[in-house]
Amino acid sequence: MHQIFIAVCFVLYTVANLSTCYLYLYPLLKGCSFPSPSHTQDPPPAQTHIESQVAPFRLLVLGDPQLEGDSSLHETTNGSFPSLKNVWSDIKTGSTREERSDILLAHWRDFIYADIPHLLQSYRKRLDLFGNDYYLGHIYRSLHWSMHPTHVAVLGDLIGSQWVTDEEFDRRGTRYWKRVFNGGSRVEDELTDKARTEIIGLDKKWTDRVINVAGNHDIGYAGDITLDRLRRFEKVFGKANWETRFRLPFPAEEGQEIPELRLVVLNSLNLDPPALDSGIQADTYKFMNDIISSSRPVEDKSSSTILLTHLPLYKDAGVCVDGPYFAYHEEQYGAGVKEQNHLSYDASINILEGIYGMSGNLEAPGNGFGRKGIILTGHDHEGCGVYHYLPESEDPTSRAWAAENWNATSSSRHGTVPGIPEITVRSMMGDFGGNAGLLSAWFDPNVREWKYQYATCTLGSQHIWWAVHILDIITVVYLVIVGWNLYLQNGFVGWSLHTNGDKGDAKEKTL
Repeated sequence: MHQIFIAVCFVLYTVANLSTCYLYLYPLLKGCSFPSPSHTQDPPPAQTHIESQVAPFRLLVLGDPQLEGDSSLHETTNGSFPSLKNVWSDIKTGSTREERSDILLAHWRDFIYADIPHLLQSYRKRLDLFGNDYYLGHIYRSLHWSMHPTHVAVLGDLIGSQWVTDEEFDRRGTRYWKRVFNGGSRVEDELTDKARTEIIGLDKKWTDRVINVAGNHDIGYAGDITLDRLRRFEKVFGKANWETRFRLPFPAEEGQEIPELRLVVLNSLNLDPPALDSGIQADTYKFMNDIISSSRPVEDKSSSTILLTHLPLYKDAGVCVDGPYFAYHEEQYGAGVKEQNHLSYDASINILEGIYGMSGNLEAPGNGFGRKGIILTGHDHEGCGVYHYLPESEDPTSRAWAAENWNATSSSRHGTVPGIPEITVRSMMGDFGGNAGLLSAWFDPNVREWKYQYATCTLGSQHIWWAVHILDIITVVYLVIVGWNLYLQNGFVGWSLHTNGDKGDAKEKTL
């Protein structure tokens, strides 16, 4: 029998160790890494220290964690056992013993068949929320220590509902920072109050800062955004609109600008009218105009812009998972935008032709190709990669923006017509595989342009996290029980032998 227990222990121990190693080392075991720069020739000597196998800008990008909270708990406003609240007063209303017995029986049935299941469901949900927080946190910590990102961003929908109370918002914010992104911190206000320029890699604190983008479940759509909702988001997670610039750490060549990477965080949720608060919407458009007016000329390819926002740009149905969809509040609720899958065509043009300066005019500066860059969005939990471009046409003035799957167009469209890639990052929630995006950016001195490459790394569903930890607990408990039983048995046998030996010696001495 001992051999069976030991064999079971060996199997449990082996399986638990292998599964635990996979869970905690999955980025390495799956070969996840930030894409590395590739070169066709040696870089100029002054820039050799920049061009290596490691990109100077490495962004760990996560989508839509959507922390749930009290709104998902199965409790009532009357407490955990509402059927017992008025039981005595209700019994007193009965005029006969039979009526009072029926009233008591009705309360008892409600207690057994309603209160108890609801209470158990509430505790099950609390446990589920607890595990989900640490599952999401495991993704962040595992990738952070193994991938060594220079920056981290979460593309909106940090919590699950914009309608929660301020107290519940703060509770979810505490869980966000203490459980999911433990060790991370919001970007300080002094870094986002105005545009600033710094040397890339000089401030090592960026690796622990979390760049939070406002999502519709955080502040609402245009028809829901109020100053109070925006302020509480910015207090806990950081500003909704800001930018910063990163320059490479070497002097500019004669007649050349220093290569610059521009990071723009944009609240795109109120770009489409009508908005509940026109003042907040005006602030967003003023921010965009400031971005445009302070940009380098479109001919300067040494500058590139990474746009982080929540709502994806407009695209026809079938290009990504979500197709075009808009819904509006009724007149009595302000008639603002109630729901949208992505930005309208016009709002998307404001980004493509405004922030990135692209156009169909071949006689425009830079031949209408605009500025270099990439767009990262969330919202569509399935995720996709597309390329927005202006198709070739005999009449340049009639060209309309189109979007196609990035894999199908990257080789044929890129560089031949004005266009830019957009990556809608798949959600990091367990139902979507615990996905994370890995974006690398580096400056190629051979063509004097910034280059981007994107990769993904997935853990698997939340059930893997639960299964591994439950198996670890079972293994530890089983090992303790078996070890204790073996100790008791061996100790008892050893004691018995020792005692019998003593008696035998005494008998021999007597004889």
